[in-house]
Amino acid sequence: MSLPELDNLVCIGQLKAEPRNDREVTRMLAMAQTRLSDAKLNKLSLEGRFTSACNAAHAAALAALRWHGYRSENRYTVFQCLTHTLGWPANRWRVLDTAHQKRNLAEYEGYLDVEESTVTEMCALVQGLITDVQVLITK
Repeated sequence: MSLPELDNLVCIGQLKAEPRNDREVTRMLAMAQTRLSDAKLNKLSLEGRFTSACNAAHAAALAALRWHGYRSENRYTVFQCLTHTLGWPANRWRVLDTAHQKRNLAEYEGYLDVEESTVTEMCALVQGLITDVQVLITK
């Protein structure tokens, strides 16, 4: 399903248009659920749980983007596109972007400052994201 706003991002090289691959979408959604389950495991470190929640969010958001026939290699763009792929308001997808920025600090600078409440909030948000993608692909 072509979306004009996403087509504009294709024109400027932020996205690539590719035919939808339902198997890929299903695999990404399954990966998102697995990563979310990992994020809920209290036996894992807080940092590991946070990273798992971030990876779950990315997989689910990318599944929504792929369902619409687009691909991005930029995590920020994948989250930003939730406005168009799922109708998410900015205040929801920006939480994922903020988490992504924290994840980047951890990955590239070795600094991560997260609290248990952050992981709990992320898990709830990601569960909602997964549910929204499931609704999208079963319409």
